[in-house]
Amino acid sequence: MAEYSKSGMINLRGTYQTNYYQPPVDVIETTTGFIVRIEIAGMDEKDFDIKINQNILSVNGIRRDPNRNLTFYQMEIHFGEFRIEQHMNQPIRSDAISTKYQNGFLEILLQKTIAQEISITDKDA
Repeated sequence: MAEYSKSGMINLRGTYQTNYYQPPVDVIETTTGFIVRIEIAGMDEKDFDIKINQNILSVNGIRRDPNRNLTFYQMEIHFGEFRIEQHMNQPIRSDAISTKYQNGFLEILLQKTIAQEISITDKDA
């Protein structure tokens, strides 16, 4: 079930199948857009599939376990397929999205669309 935050953002994290790993995500709103920061170390830039469709940001991928054939006594680091979907509460410019992956953090910068004022002209004038 979707949850609503104080800012009106919809958190869809609770709606997924249980076989998906969900890394920690921060969503920061600025005056001009949003910064979505995902903590997901041990990946390459090419391993991410990032899309935006109707103001829903989707980030998918697979973090592979390099030690999958070993016996673990304790395992707290998650591996496997992950999916994040974040509904943005304002329209996003799909042509102005940038990403950066550094030090185990994927950062996605989204720009808000600017509302255009439409004036009404008097057709009788």
